[in-house]
Amino acid sequence: MRHYDYIFAGSGLSALMTVYRMAVSGKFDHKTILLVDCDSKKKNDRTWCFWEKPQGEWDHLVYKKWESAIFADNENKRTFSLAPLQYKMIRGIDFYTFVQKILETKSNITFLNETVTGFNESEGIIHLNTENHAFSCTKLFNSIFNPLLALSQNKYPFLQQHFVGWFIKSAQPVFDRQLATFMDFSIEQKGNTRFMYVLPFSENEALIEYTLFSKTLLPQSEYEQAIQSYLTNLGISDFEIIEKEHGSIPMTVYPFWKQNTKNVIHIGSAGGWTKASTGYTFKKTIKESAALVSFLMRQDDLTKFHKINRFHFYDMLLLDILAKQNEKGIQIFSALFKDGNPNLIFSFLDEKTSISQDLSVILKCPKGLFLSALIQRIFA
Repeated sequence: MRHYDYIFAGSGLSALMTVYRMAVSGKFDHKTILLVDCDSKKKNDRTWCFWEKPQGEWDHLVYKKWESAIFADNENKRTFSLAPLQYKMIRGIDFYTFVQKILETKSNITFLNETVTGFNESEGIIHLNTENHAFSCTKLFNSIFNPLLALSQNKYPFLQQHFVGWFIKSAQPVFDRQLATFMDFSIEQKGNTRFMYVLPFSENEALIEYTLFSKTLLPQSEYEQAIQSYLTNLGISDFEIIEKEHGSIPMTVYPFWKQNTKNVIHIGSAGGWTKASTGYTFKKTIKESAALVSFLMRQDDLTKFHKINRFHFYDMLLLDILAKQNEKGIQIFSALFKDGNPNLIFSFLDEKTSISQDLSVILKCPKGLFLSALIQRIFA
């Protein structure tokens, strides 16, 4: 049985970014590291978007960026500047290729393209099995998401941000390439929180994505019919679909980190690294991976890594509302973006605001909904 210092079960965004930071730091060259995943990450399986200032750490991988955005509902359409921020997109394949190329130069790092079948801890040693091999390690980083942990309890709501997107090329120029549609709630809600998301790459190329915040997924045909209807309303009839994407991102404040031990830590969505109220992952992974690598240089007990803050509680209240009254999403987001300061809202979502700034954002939301959720949460 081969022993490693560190094993990463799963080699998606959180694992690759964490190991990348370990590699470039030079502080872990004496440690043996194994990444195990059934997917070799050789294709463009997703895109990540996030807002930040220009000249960010990952700007060399940014596929497209936008300076302005639109928020719309049935009554209003607001165009706003993102300055001093930009909205950025990174393609999965570009991230995978860049990071893997760096890691392949490190003789202490090994990749294994197999399915993890399980792991257990005994007397301070972790044993991990794949379909063909057995390994042991001193520290295990698990990013394989187990939804049953959140679904088997009722204390914390569990929703999904699920979506289908078409990358299209239209025959006629119809898009403003500098203007992203952040959320368009003007579509039929059907008792849910539903919106369209449009990222134009040129005057006739864009990603059109139908997105929901809800508990259950839809039949594939319903997503696609909604996209087709939206394109028709935009006056787009002659187009080709270049590529499709689909996904489901967990939205929950369930404390996955309580599964951590001194030698096992859950990372990525499996560790609560996804921003519960929005489903955004890339920006939070930048922050959490840097913090984790810094932690590993100083401490040994992985149970001491995770800390919660007041934003965890804010996210919980929003999810409490959406879990019980899913159709209220349009009311909440419209109240925020109708005349709110976009940069303050984005700072709030990045968990960078002061308490007084938090209150200025929260007070724009429907007060009755959040007060009711607060009372129910306190007495629960």
